Amino acid sequence: MDRRGFNRRVLLGGAAVATSLSLAPESAGAAEPAKTAPAGGEVKRIKLYAEKLADGQMGYGYEKGKASIPGPLIELNEGDTLHIEFENTMDVAVSLHVHGLDYEITSDGTKQNKSDVEPGGTRTYTWRTHAPGRRKDGTWRAGSAGYWHYHDHVVGTEHGTGGIRKGLYGPVIVRRKGDILPDATHTIVFNDMLINNKPAHSGPNFEATVGDRVEFVVITHGEYYHTFHMHGHRWADNRTGMLTGPDDPSQVLDNKITGPADSFGFQVIAGEGVGAGAWMYHCHVQSHSDMGMVGLFLVKKADGTIPGYEPHEH
Repeated sequence: MDRRGFNRRVLLGGAAVATSLSLAPESAGAAEPAKTAPAGGEVKRIKLYAEKLADGQMGYGYEKGKASIPGPLIELNEGDTLHIEFENTMDVAVSLHVHGLDYEITSDGTKQNKSDVEPGGTRTYTWRTHAPGRRKDGTWRAGSAGYWHYHDHVVGTEHGTGGIRKGLYGPVIVRRKGDILPDATHTIVFNDMLINNKPAHSGPNFEATVGDRVEFVVITHGEYYHTFHMHGHRWADNRTGMLTGPDDPSQVLDNKITGPADSFGFQVIAGEGVGAGAWMYHCHVQSHSDMGMVGLFLVKKADGTIPGYEPHEH
């Protein structure tokens, strides 16, 4: 199945890491052209479950018993329509609410319009996407492409505060025709003072090999503003996180302020210009870093080694 179908590895959290080439000393041979997203327009269907996890948290998953925090990556192309058959396996009502996409009120995922799902119930949510273009009055309408997210809007309060705190959230990427596709996609969620609901000072860590094109989706939930910082790597502050050419005016940065329900994404070439290493990412609010909002981007040399890195020390 090609990327226009729902590649199982993509849906379960991003494309598998592939061997790629770079200009770094570890690489050899000529670089292959980057793969790009196709045109949209497909109608896709998936099944999604909400369930309680053993430690009292909650998650979304594509199969019963396999929910995760964050929930699985949902990836679409502009023009696609997605029908989600959603089943609630929990003993409390839950919902599915998405940012950035088009949907009718029956797919809003809130109690106010009765689009939530009672315990043991099912519901089909329909999300649509569109390409940019002009309205009838001549004004410009932006397309759906971007780094978005979904979450519960019911558990705990009518705004889903309890569900979000317990892990009911996940990433959505909508690509435009021609967007560069990564070798791997990872999701980082700053949720209050935790990353991906993991205990403080416990990662998560992400691995790559020098030269891999790696994509990060960054989402913030909870009560606090954070500043996402990645060591040794930079991105453009625009829709894709990449410059379109030498005249692209987008600011290039390595630190971005992000508040509750914000989301953005970017791609980097692992180790480009800096080489392999255990590169830190963290919230740059100093007290937040000190309290454990930190993880590692582990960039390996071609032989699999990471200079100066001792796993037991981390």
